[in-house]
Amino acid sequence: MSYRRSVDVGGIRLAHQVSGSPDAPPLVLLHALGEDSGDWGTVAPALARGRRVYALDLRGHGRSDWPGEYSLELMRADVIRFLDVLGLHRVDLVGHSMGGIVAYLVASEQPERVARLVLEDVSAPRPRPATTPVRPEGDLTFDWAMVLAVRCQIDTPPATWLEGLDGITAETLVVAGGPGSHVPQNGVAELARLIPRGRMVTIPVGHLVHDAAPEAFTEAVSGFLELDSETETETDRDVGPGCRS
Repeated sequence: MSYRRSVDVGGIRLAHQVSGSPDAPPLVLLHALGEDSGDWGTVAPALARGRRVYALDLRGHGRSDWPGEYSLELMRADVIRFLDVLGLHRVDLVGHSMGGIVAYLVASEQPERVARLVLEDVSAPRPRPATTPVRPEGDLTFDWAMVLAVRCQIDTPPATWLEGLDGITAETLVVAGGPGSHVPQNGVAELARLIPRGRMVTIPVGHLVHDAAPEAFTEAVSGFLELDSETETETDRDVGPGCRS
């Protein structure tokens, strides 16, 4: 069973869903651009069998505040304050797409706070051709101003993002979506290489790995979170079609 809660993280209310035993190791989930904590519904119950799972709505998304001021660095600060408020001194951290950027920014800013890091279909922070997003019609569950601000940063990331990857000390698993993803897979592979303790697994179902193949995703992530770091030897593998849900 999951519970909806919210906390104040320095003037911003962050909504989140909590599941799993209070005594279990903490695992924080960060969603993609335009999503919210509910996006993890396909995998959170399985992950919560051995973890205390906190799935956040990042600022400008879902039930969290839409303050009108947005950047991925502000989202990083929100997550760190969230950990402080809840007294979570060291966590495992999972991020999908934009949430993966926030996750590696947290892990590079405060490496001692992140034990293990999972980045789902996230590319290395290199400049890319800029595009102009088109606002969907109707009511949105996220702030459109946030989309414009964040997309600008993703298209032209600060050099400090790339430089900061070398400071990540967490054991890191990069989950690639394979050729069906719109994210360039050479950039995903590069991210795994640039993080000192990074490795990559490919689950070839496209960008929405945890949604398209929840069983394969939870198997890969849960196995990684439980690995003994002294016995880890695997660096890259491809999870074939037989492992898809």
